[in-house]
Amino acid sequence: MRKSIKTTEAIFPMPVLMIATYNEDGSIDVMNAAWGMMIDRNTVALNLTETHKTVKNIKNRKAFTVSIADSNHVIEADYFGIVSGNNTPNKFENSGLTATKSENVDAPIINEFPICLECKFIEYQDDQYGAGVIGKVVNVTADEKVMNGEKVDINLVNAIAFDPYTHGYYKVSERVGDAFKDGLKIKKDN
Repeated sequence: MRKSIKTTEAIFPMPVLMIATYNEDGSIDVMNAAWGMMIDRNTVALNLTETHKTVKNIKNRKAFTVSIADSNHVIEADYFGIVSGNNTPNKFENSGLTATKSENVDAPIINEFPICLECKFIEYQDDQYGAGVIGKVVNVTADEKVMNGEKVDINLVNAIAFDPYTHGYYKVSERVGDAFKDGLKIKKDN
């Protein structure tokens, strides 16, 4: 038997993404965004309102980075989601994390997060069903600690996901199947 629950934000897992930009004065701003996804092989969409300091920075600098948050930095990731850059301009400094300027876009790479997508700003969609910030991924870097040869090992990334049902964070790590292969076991030849 199924039961109605009292939420509409019911997709799980939701990625925990760290969106990093430079402020007008060159200082670093980072926000936590669970409402983000890939909409093409090299295009990212972030459902962010224009009230965010980060969105203002993205529009101004025409660039941003998207890092995958990990379980080793859940406290910092959560902090970036509860403190606004509009009210706390030194929130990145408060986190104790470090950053390096991207060589590809005018945005910082947060060193402690294991994977980073460097993005050029394409457009902001603000109609009723607009996606918000749209960016083109121009480069992706991964910390060598999460690599197995030339490939990222997701078990080493220890990515976290947001649980909208209870507002928790969960580690995403165990591989349970092979995409584009396992389903062939039940595919019938036509």
